[in-house]
Amino acid sequence: MTTATRAGDGTARPYVGLRPYDPSEHALFFGRDREARDVATIWQATGLTVLFGPSGVGKTSLLHAGVLPRLEPERADVLPVARVSPRGITSLRPKVSGNPYVLALLSAWAPEQPLPALAGLTISEFLARRPERTDRYGDPVPTLAAVDQAEELFGGPLDREEERAALLLQLAEAVRDHDGLHLLLSLREEYLAAVLPHERPLGRGSRARFHLSPLTRAAALDATTRPLERTGRFFAPGAAERLVDDLRTVTISNDEGRETTLTLNTVEPVQLQVVCSALWESLPPASREITVEHVNLHVNVDRFLVGFCERMLGQVADECGVTAGEIRSWLRDVFVTEHGTRNTVYEGLHETAGMPNHVAKALEDRHVLRGEHRLGVRWYELQHDRLIGSVRRARPPATCLDDARAALARRSWEAARRLAEEAMRTSAVGETWVRAEALVVLGEVAAAQGEAELARSRFEEAAELFATLQRFTGVAAALTAEGRLWLAQGRYTTAVERLRAALSWVPNDLSAQLALGQALWHLGQPRAALALLNGAVALAGEPPAEAIALRGEILADLGRAGDALRDLERVREHQRPGTVAARALALALTQRFDAAEQEILDAVAGESGSGPVLLRAARVHALLGRSSSAVALATRALGAVTPGLPPHLRKQAEELLPKTA
Repeated sequence: MTTATRAGDGTARPYVGLRPYDPSEHALFFGRDREARDVATIWQATGLTVLFGPSGVGKTSLLHAGVLPRLEPERADVLPVARVSPRGITSLRPKVSGNPYVLALLSAWAPEQPLPALAGLTISEFLARRPERTDRYGDPVPTLAAVDQAEELFGGPLDREEERAALLLQLAEAVRDHDGLHLLLSLREEYLAAVLPHERPLGRGSRARFHLSPLTRAAALDATTRPLERTGRFFAPGAAERLVDDLRTVTISNDEGRETTLTLNTVEPVQLQVVCSALWESLPPASREITVEHVNLHVNVDRFLVGFCERMLGQVADECGVTAGEIRSWLRDVFVTEHGTRNTVYEGLHETAGMPNHVAKALEDRHVLRGEHRLGVRWYELQHDRLIGSVRRARPPATCLDDARAALARRSWEAARRLAEEAMRTSAVGETWVRAEALVVLGEVAAAQGEAELARSRFEEAAELFATLQRFTGVAAALTAEGRLWLAQGRYTTAVERLRAALSWVPNDLSAQLALGQALWHLGQPRAALALLNGAVALAGEPPAEAIALRGEILADLGRAGDALRDLERVREHQRPGTVAARALALALTQRFDAAEQEILDAVAGESGSGPVLLRAARVHALLGRSSSAVALATRALGAVTPGLPPHLRKQAEELLPKTA
């Protein structure tokens, strides 16, 4: 049994940091003597023991480093602590048949056995194959089996609900078949209600629950000071008390800047580990006595927790594909009230207050959020009041704007709005450019959410601010965004005016040129649009696929099939129904009818309400000699409104209709 891990300089590390303790670190595990003794006693005497508590309270550490070392091998047959997550089983290649939850449990109990040898076994059959253990008097000893993070038994993917239910049935069967089997389930307290229907069959009527709470002040002092006993270092009088009391003291600030200081009765184990580990790493190598001055100098609880929060948000951002700034903004706006206290929000079907549910789950796994079930709904809040200051910490406006644009690109409208508003809120007096940049983002959000008038007012204000700052590219960006808004509303003449105004500020702005090309095409000026796009593509080092695709579509409509195909073949990775339909038309015009027929089927299936798509389909059918279907498609094209046909294409559609007297 080891007493500590070793640092690079050979100094023993008495604190494990954010990870749980393992059984070899029993000699470092303090502050939980009573809880460890009670759980060990209850487990050996009871059919089912449910160990429950909030996330981050130390259930895994208690089980591994507190309870297991107290079990005497000659008086109990202790199986390895198991988890039943199916992820490791389902990812195996080649696949192993069988219930992945059962296989995960059995492979944890028998890690030396190959997984195929366990496939097909029930839990009861597995236990029956194990040799019976007896004490020195020849009497059988109880078999103790623990499942850590047992919430995985009661929640997870809906498509695996039957497999989880089958595992619970097998556990109940094993309890009936093996009198000496004693189960322990360790889980988050919000899952306790899900266990209740299973307590009787899993415990044969003998069951107990143990609620694990945060550390008391005395227990926190033990967990702080006693791990140093074999390190050669020690706390001077008052130093450990200062550290623990600092963790118990929380200052809350409301939106008006008024502060309230609270002294809590308990200390969160995960926070204690964060602070103690950081203090240990900051000490000079030659230091032996840890004084109050050391604590004052090196222990800044808020700074350490800010660092912890930054690391966790970074990990979740990398894992979930969102920016850390977006997560921080969401945490601050959603989980902190205007009074500076914690707020609770419920989990929706797919999102929690505008953020995907898997982000909230990842933050819970890293002890930033705490989750619980109430009245059949899952609720989240910050893990601790201490984290409020970390998530409310102001960030540079430029960083907020970068994150807002990233959210905008992902179509995360609410996140983009929050971040843009944060940028404006945290900007200094005189930073007019921040407001202008944020207004463009807010205008894009409003446009995406159908608030056209609000979007226009924001774009106009942004353009005015950029003009006063003489930031020509900003003016062009705001005018281009407004032009695209008019374009989306079918106000093509106004769109052309605004986009030409944008190009008067920055003549070679590629985004404005592309939008103007679209507007001219919709206005019935395809050749003017084509000339503009030719110039834009020629000037751009790497022209965007959207410009190439639009030029190809216009060329196909004009009957220039060869030129159209050269463009459309370059943008096969950017498949939009309009582009596919244009390629089908170009193929038909070059008499490649088989390919054209397949392409037009795909295009119409993808978007049947688009006038240009339906017209191109009508022209393909006409070239294939299918006059009746060509007429039907042309009629639908003339009635389409999303989008409707430009004037020059309406003429093409009318030419496909039967001539009347």
